[in-house]
Amino acid sequence: MPSNGVSRALKLQFGLINHESRYLTAEAFGFKVNASGTSMKKKQIWTLEQDEQDGQVVFLRSHLGRYLASDKDGKVTCAAEKPDPDCRFLIVAQSDGRWALQSESYLRYFGGSADHLSCFAQVIGEPELWAVHLALHPQASLLSVARKRYAHLSASDGEISVDSNIPWGVDSLVTLVYLDGKYSLKTCDNRFLSNDGKLVRENTGSTGFTLELKSGKLTFKDCDGKYLTPVGPTGTLRSGRCSKPGKDELFDLEESHPQVVFQAANKRFVSVKQGVSISANQDVETDMETFQMEIDKETKKATFRTNGGSYWTLVTHGEIQSTAIDVEANTMFDIEWREHRVALKASNGKYVCTKKNGQLSAVSDSVGRCLRAKASRRVRPLQTTQRNLPFVAGDDELFLMKLINRPMLILRGENGFVCHHKSSNALDANRSVYDIFSLIFNDGAYNIQSMSGRFWYVSGSGLVSSDGEKPEEFFLEFLEHGRFAIKGSNGKYLRGDQGGTLMGDGTAVDASSLWEF
Repeated sequence: MPSNGVSRALKLQFGLINHESRYLTAEAFGFKVNASGTSMKKKQIWTLEQDEQDGQVVFLRSHLGRYLASDKDGKVTCAAEKPDPDCRFLIVAQSDGRWALQSESYLRYFGGSADHLSCFAQVIGEPELWAVHLALHPQASLLSVARKRYAHLSASDGEISVDSNIPWGVDSLVTLVYLDGKYSLKTCDNRFLSNDGKLVRENTGSTGFTLELKSGKLTFKDCDGKYLTPVGPTGTLRSGRCSKPGKDELFDLEESHPQVVFQAANKRFVSVKQGVSISANQDVETDMETFQMEIDKETKKATFRTNGGSYWTLVTHGEIQSTAIDVEANTMFDIEWREHRVALKASNGKYVCTKKNGQLSAVSDSVGRCLRAKASRRVRPLQTTQRNLPFVAGDDELFLMKLINRPMLILRGENGFVCHHKSSNALDANRSVYDIFSLIFNDGAYNIQSMSGRFWYVSGSGLVSSDGEKPEEFFLEFLEHGRFAIKGSNGKYLRGDQGGTLMGDGTAVDASSLWEF
């Protein structure tokens, strides 16, 4: 956990590709392993865990929660529920970025092909080398381990700087682009980091880096065998002089939570600029008007974190302030998705509304017409102060919410990434590689655009196509931690069908219609 406490390092998940370009696969039947997978799906994904006592020792856990193991005769299994001595491996990184996996107990190397896998080789040959294909979502925040600072696009200097205390705003989003076994770092303005620290439009040899692992951290090795490192006072990210990575060359990838801005019915942005009170009183979007939305894994409720690290919280008389340091009941809000707008319900069961002075308060019973109860003429003036007038629900309970840190959209569902179909205008939802799409905000809705400039739309048959000439509206609903649902203008949800095709005909949200973004 970094010092700012905004996020935590992602668990490394990946596929391992052998010398025949096949993925290491954990079969559900009999806990058997083979190297027969042609693409990276659920059975081909492995999670790396480190030994708490010896950081060089790693364990490989399958999608079934079982651990890869090798006995003294080189027989490989994947049935252990807990890591034991036979599950301990060492990673021997090669100059080309591939890994050799060595049994710590027996000092033999793991390799082979198809159903003929063993861990008995005394030396490293081609069959014992594995390429690493990251399985985590490729959009993340990049943390320098040594500096304890985050990378962000410095547009004025034309570089990536590693000097942010927190990963805030769209500039802190880094997209990893995988091509031919190497990874490129892409900024939010569609430029690639070159090894000399410059940002360029084309993905070339100088922008491709080999991922290596050291003490559970990532390093990026360039085409000349040098490693990315922050340089100078602003931490300009570029290849250094070292051909052997030290602490300065170590990085963590951290989950990039959705960050949003809210516009109230008064057309002004919700802000913390005025202090601890949350008020809709600003005309421009800055860091003060940006909030990190974190969906609780258990309750599915949302919390909103400010750039100062505090949370929105419900206080006395229904007022919403930014005074909470920790997540608790009063910091959680239910979000009601009303297509172009959202309504927020606080822990007191009341809807958050915007008062005339812009202050947010959870005092409304419902969402409806914007009316205030009028004082009865029979009641004496001293009893009819504005403070005592009951709130009647209205447009003041509706907010426009805009996602600001996903201008580039990469979607992964339960069966893989969304990618253009090879021979039609349809979209696949089960691929091990991904395409990058543009997400364009449009008054509470979004248009999704392909690199060709054409737009997504849902056809009359329910097929999601990617060659539309005109933009079609889609609505994002953030329903689970790290996942959202996408509703089309036909009122149906986007889902991956059994054949791996992206459809826009889902009538309810389930595993097939939730997308990691």
